[in-house]
Amino acid sequence: MQVHAKTALLGSDWVQDVRVETDQGRINRLQRQSKAMPGDTQVDVLLPALGNLHSHAFQRAMAGMTETRMAGRESFWTWRTLMYRFLDQLTPKQIQAIAALVYMEMQEAGYASVGEFHYVHHKPGGAAYDCVSELSQRIFAAASQTGIGLTHLPVLYTYGGVSQEPLSGGQLRFGNTVDQFLRLVDDCRSVLPDLDSILGIAPHSLRATSPANLAEVLQAVPQGPVHIHIAEQQKEVADVEAALGQRPVAWLLDNADVNARWCLIHATHMTDAETRALAKSGAVAGLCPITEANLGDGIFNGATYIAEGGQFGVGSDSNIRISLPEELRTLEYSQRLRDHERAVLVKDEGSVGHALYTGAARGGARALGRDAGEIAEGRLADLVAIDRSHPTLCALTDDQLLDGLCFAAPDGLVTDLWSAGRRVVKQGRHIARDQIIAAYRSAIAGLLASV
Repeated sequence: MQVHAKTALLGSDWVQDVRVETDQGRINRLQRQSKAMPGDTQVDVLLPALGNLHSHAFQRAMAGMTETRMAGRESFWTWRTLMYRFLDQLTPKQIQAIAALVYMEMQEAGYASVGEFHYVHHKPGGAAYDCVSELSQRIFAAASQTGIGLTHLPVLYTYGGVSQEPLSGGQLRFGNTVDQFLRLVDDCRSVLPDLDSILGIAPHSLRATSPANLAEVLQAVPQGPVHIHIAEQQKEVADVEAALGQRPVAWLLDNADVNARWCLIHATHMTDAETRALAKSGAVAGLCPITEANLGDGIFNGATYIAEGGQFGVGSDSNIRISLPEELRTLEYSQRLRDHERAVLVKDEGSVGHALYTGAARGGARALGRDAGEIAEGRLADLVAIDRSHPTLCALTDDQLLDGLCFAAPDGLVTDLWSAGRRVVKQGRHIARDQIIAAYRSAIAGLLASV
């Protein structure tokens, strides 16, 4: 595959007339100030494509179903109850169709890869499928159909609360003992697609596992990404502190070897000391600003974290809306609203859009265990092209492009996208869009008929 870009972002530099050659999914040659050759795909602006580091694919089909106020106070916890009721209806075929739609939408939005935080393992009621990895394999099938780069993160979910309450209701589809979970991980490893897929693990949270179980799983799986929900809600922080004697981020940093293989999802409720310690650990803060706003989670302590050199990436989590620019702008705007300042998430000085985009590219790649995050020889060819002729970008200099993309541009500026060299978006459309949407509509019709 060969691509010629009028302008490309190489590291921190904007370079004109760049020709990119790839082989077996990786960039094997970069030529600067090069003319387009016959057969090249010609694009306007070429960027490293981001990884979407946190997704619960099935929740995409819930979008718009939970925005009604009922009697009493609406919160994350009332939303969770509705989510449990919804997922109790889903079949394996429907889960695959929903995931394929989500991954297609991610690629059209500019994401080349995804971290699927996958916690639905069993039948409604908790009975096991004949194949322990049945639902993981449905995620694999969706990833293969769309061509997205997949980091699969099977979830350990053992308890209904931090005091080790038994699972109930919708949680029964999640539940595994440590032994059952390790068998699931082994089974996933044996059937993982052999393209550029990666297998990690995801202890769900400190409220859904125990210190002993967490330690056992980490010892049994010493390599690969580790993702965990942490400090998303104030009630969660209070419950963990009451049960374990420390706030969740502080407890985790003191009791696990948190390092560059870790991604702490949300972390919206941290003290300054916790924030600085997380930044220095080398772990990635996995931020999901649209979902965090939708669920009323809270605002990440971004200014302190960035000042300490912390790594971050973004994910679409509940997938209520899949928009890469909006994810980044919501992250920055949340800081501005809290601090009554502008241009918050830049260390020292410089372009906010550049800091957001390149920071999320690097951090997302690290969190997904993916050799990407910048356009460089030897790296995976996770690339995205955008249309500079659009009215929101056409007046901007190179140094302003990412500001325009993050803060002014609408959706729909992606013209082409490659996931590990696979060109899956052409002229703004996924190459399998029609088939994926037809399968999704059929799945939803079946789901509605069963309710």
